[in-house]
Amino acid sequence: MCQEIVIIGGGIAGLSAASELARLRGAGHGILVLEAEEDVALHSSSRSAQQLIPGYGPGPVLELTRWSIDQILRAGEELAAPLAWPSAFVVAGRPEDVAAMAAPGMRSLSREDLVLLCPELAANPERYPSAAVDDSAVRTDASALVAWHRARAEAAGVEIRTDARVVGLSPQEGETWVVDVVGSGKTAARSETAVRARTVVNAAGSWAEHVGALAGATPQGLQPYRRTAALVSLAEPFVPEHPMVDDAAQDWYYRPDPVGAMISWGEAEPSEPCDATPHDGAVAALIETLERETALRITGTVKEWTGLRTSRPSDVPVCGWDTAAPGFFWLAGQGGYGFQTSSALTRATAELVVQGRVGWWLSADTVEALRPAARDADVVLRCPTGTDGNPATGGAAL
Repeated sequence: MCQEIVIIGGGIAGLSAASELARLRGAGHGILVLEAEEDVALHSSSRSAQQLIPGYGPGPVLELTRWSIDQILRAGEELAAPLAWPSAFVVAGRPEDVAAMAAPGMRSLSREDLVLLCPELAANPERYPSAAVDDSAVRTDASALVAWHRARAEAAGVEIRTDARVVGLSPQEGETWVVDVVGSGKTAARSETAVRARTVVNAAGSWAEHVGALAGATPQGLQPYRRTAALVSLAEPFVPEHPMVDDAAQDWYYRPDPVGAMISWGEAEPSEPCDATPHDGAVAALIETLERETALRITGTVKEWTGLRTSRPSDVPVCGWDTAAPGFFWLAGQGGYGFQTSSALTRATAELVVQGRVGWWLSADTVEALRPAARDADVVLRCPTGTDGNPATGGAAL
C-alpha cells in the first residue's frame, strides 16, 4: 500500500504537521508518522522551556511566533484547560547588556520596578540595575500541546508508528519513495519493513540532516546544540505571576514551575544527534551561580536534562521542498523556537504539500527565508500542484 504522506519524526513538528495536514486535506487517512523511539516526543519536545516569547529570534521567527501564539491561545479556548496563558519575560542586567538582548516592543523597567517583579534580584544592584519586560510572552503546557496534536491527528485517521527507525530512503519512478523502516524490538519483535510514499516530510529534529542524506537531498547545514536545564525546589516559592528571567550578560535563565523553578544555562554547545545528558557538574555549577547572583535558595534538584536545539546558520527554520529530491519536504531547524513557531510552520507545510503555495497570511519575506538551500540557484523548485507562486494564482510557492 502506498501512503500519500510519510512524516519522519514524532516530536512537536511531526505531530503538528500530521494534525494540520489532516485538517487541510479533510482526512488523515494516507498519512503515516514514523517515530524511532518507543513513544512520541521523547527528545527535544519533552525538554522545552515552555515559554513562548514574541520578541525572541530573527525577523521571520518573530512573525511565525506571533501567528503561532494566537493559534495556540485560540485552540485552548475550546479545551477543558488552556494550552497557553500569559507569562511575562524579563531580561535583566547592565543597560548595555539589556539593550543588546531586548527586542522591539519590550518595555523598559526601572530598578525599582524590576525589584517589585523579581525581588530575588534586589540584593545585586550592580549586576541588575536595569531590565526590559515582554508582557506579551506566554507559557505553554508542552505535554498538553503535543497530546492535543496527537489526538487531533489520530481522530482524523492518521497512523502513528513508534519504534520505527528510518534507515533508508529510495526514490522510485512515478514520484514515489520507498522508506525502509527497522523496529528495534523494544516494544515488539524486531522487524524490517518498507513503506511506499508519494511525499516524505522530514521532521526528524536533530536527525534531520541525517534523514536528508539518506534521501540524497540538499544539505541544509543543520547543527544540533546542547542546552542543559533542571527542575529545582526552592526555599521560598515564587508567586504565581513571577516572570521568566534571563540574565542579559550570560544568558542563563529561570522561571517558576509547580515544583519550584526551571533553571537553564542557556548554552549552545555543538553536538552530534543523540539522546543528550548533562555534563558532570553542569547543574551544580548553575545552582551555585544562581545562588551567588540572586537571592534564590535552592533546596534540591528534582530532575535534570539536556535537550538538542537544531538550527541552520541563518537561525531560521527550513520549510519547503528539496531541490534535488522530488517529493522530499524539509520541516526542520526550529532551534529554540520549536513550540513557539509550530502552528505557523505546520500551516505553511500543509498548504505547500496540499495546495502548492503558502497563503497570504505569511509574508513573502518569511516564506523566502524558510526556503531550503539549493545546490543550483537556477533549479525550479518542485510544487506538486504545478503552481508557480505568481500572486495572481494566490500564494507563494517554495
